[in-house]
Amino acid sequence: MYPCLVVIMGPTAVGKTSLSIALAQAFNSHIISTDSRQFYKEMEIGTAKPSKAELETVPHHFINNRSITDYYSAGDFEKEAKGVLHSLFQKGLNPIFATGGSGLYVKALCEGLDEVPKADLALRERLISNYEIHGLAWLHSTLKSVNPDAILQLDSQNPQRLMRAIELAYQGGIVKKEKPKPFYKVIKIGLMRDRAELYQRINQRVDLMIEAGLIDEVKLLVQHRNENALQTVGYSEIFEYLDGNLERTKAIDLIKQHSRNYAKKQLTWFRKDSEINWFSPNQTQDILYFIQNQLKLF
Repeated sequence: MYPCLVVIMGPTAVGKTSLSIALAQAFNSHIISTDSRQFYKEMEIGTAKPSKAELETVPHHFINNRSITDYYSAGDFEKEAKGVLHSLFQKGLNPIFATGGSGLYVKALCEGLDEVPKADLALRERLISNYEIHGLAWLHSTLKSVNPDAILQLDSQNPQRLMRAIELAYQGGIVKKEKPKPFYKVIKIGLMRDRAELYQRINQRVDLMIEAGLIDEVKLLVQHRNENALQTVGYSEIFEYLDGNLERTKAIDLIKQHSRNYAKKQLTWFRKDSEINWFSPNQTQDILYFIQNQLKLF
């Protein structure tokens, strides 16, 4: 049977984790995480990682494998993840499952990434200066003017990634080259819920994070607050609260709002992919049968 990677994608809080575990158990397989925030071991509560019990249910890769002080790019992930996949396929595991909502990291596994130009330090200094003066709104408007599609792939609260996307647009985008075809087939499964239900799940997840100690977790990371990994929803808002710039309830409301905004962007991005087969997260058996039938075709 031809090696196959099954990618489970969808917006935050839609139910990817539980479904992926159920499917991996059914096939006695492994899970590759493509959630770029779950790589970092110091970010536990605010990234909604699988629980310890869930992690022990089936083998997971690329969770808690980096520190927030490490530089780790999508290109690094692509190289390492494909090495892991090759090793697992050689052991006879098929299919392997990947799950996560980070579109760029999903693309790295499914298609491979284009080579990007080196950073223009003078341009970066100008962008940093403008960001410090005008804030995130300026980065959003600038990126929309030079590459409106790029902002759909990014965490809108992460200034470093927004600035890098602007850099690439100003430098002529990306350097195109023929990418080697993956050594495995890809089946894409998309998960969808009613918008009201999804937003309710997002709000509930944030409340549970607060109850679990998110604020205390962020307090322990204050000295690292400028690290790129921490420029993200759930951490940025709590830093503002700890600085006295936001009331506690306002910070929590903003986490919910920004998480809902991010989910909307994820859905917009994923809907552009005609290869995604859409299901409800509750259709476990239907998804299982679909994957089995697809494997027979390979």
